[in-house]
Amino acid sequence: MKTAISIPDNVYKSAEELARRLGESRSEFYTKAIKSYVEKQKGDKVIEKLNEVYKDDSSKLDVVLNNFQIQSWAKNNPW
Repeated sequence: MKTAISIPDNVYKSAEELARRLGESRSEFYTKAIKSYVEKQKGDKVIEKLNEVYKDDSSKLDVVLNNFQIQSWAKNNPW
């Protein structure tokens, strides 16, 4: 699909230079860049949802469990 967009001159020049260094066509370069951005946004949504699910959970380690872990480590590490 063909499309026309407006971007700042400095962004265009940087993108053109990078595409040239990578040996990619302009279309190939912009396709990869947009695809990467879209995938990152999907990942950010997953993190956002996980943060929402766990927002009320405490991240503090239970004191008893912590003590057991320390004792277990001390038994298995003679240093």
